[in-house]
Amino acid sequence: MMNTVKFDRATLVGYIAGIITGVTYGLNPLFAMPLMNAGAPVENILFFRYGLSVLILGCWLLAKHESFRVSGKQLVRLLILGACFTMSSLFLFEAYRLIPSGMATTIVFLYPVLVALIMVFMRVYPTWQVWFSIILTFIGVFVLSRNGGTHVIQTKGIVIAAASALAYAMFIVIVNRSKAIRKVSNTLLTFYALIVGTVVFMVKALAGGHSLLLGISGFSAWGNLMGLAVLPTIVSTATLALATRKIGAAKASVLGVFEPITAILVGALAFGEPVTMNVLIGIGLTMAAVTFMIVSSNK
Repeated sequence: MMNTVKFDRATLVGYIAGIITGVTYGLNPLFAMPLMNAGAPVENILFFRYGLSVLILGCWLLAKHESFRVSGKQLVRLLILGACFTMSSLFLFEAYRLIPSGMATTIVFLYPVLVALIMVFMRVYPTWQVWFSIILTFIGVFVLSRNGGTHVIQTKGIVIAAASALAYAMFIVIVNRSKAIRKVSNTLLTFYALIVGTVVFMVKALAGGHSLLLGISGFSAWGNLMGLAVLPTIVSTATLALATRKIGAAKASVLGVFEPITAILVGALAFGEPVTMNVLIGIGLTMAAVTFMIVSSNK
């Protein structure tokens, strides 16, 4: 008689949310590349991405008659979360300027390892199955990122990419472990976290000395900005918080492997980028790791 894997509803929701997080965040290139190709500066794109997200979430909260009120302690935690999420984005784009994007992706995907290590310091120990899945997903992403090109590698870029991974790992751990924000809804948590990014990217865009609308005109451009605001920002951040709360920080971070997989598939289908044998092997390894983690889990 074959054994079947059984999950309670909360665990199942957590896994589904984690997969949605990775897939939606991996859609970034689909909406961002046309804007960048049109000449829009990165800081302008990120400002509108975060700003529109805050506007949409604010309207949603008002429509649901949900209170915006939080305690002083909760506000501090939410602002810290916003700073972590914002710094992760900033560091990632800075790393892209200095080192190959494949290498940056590989380094940033250190965050599941960092999450697990941070949790160990907090006396929360991931199972050997989770550790195995983390190692296998990292190997898979490493294989995915190999393109055979020759580049001059700058140490600064490596350090910045690692900082992006650390900031993202801290976001996940704080959501999972902070008692102060445990009763804050995922929507309200996302709203306050994204406000920080809106302010930071607005200041950065204005400091650049050019118009906020540079390279942004027409229905297509605003459609791409709305796409960025809804899928890789609102949906991704909210489902990340949900997954972290339901299945834990370590497992939620492993499911983030769907991000580079989705980004690569988007590149192939939308922009005609080649799908090499490395890509196929890398996707196979990462999917095997995620499947192993889910199947081997028990409550």
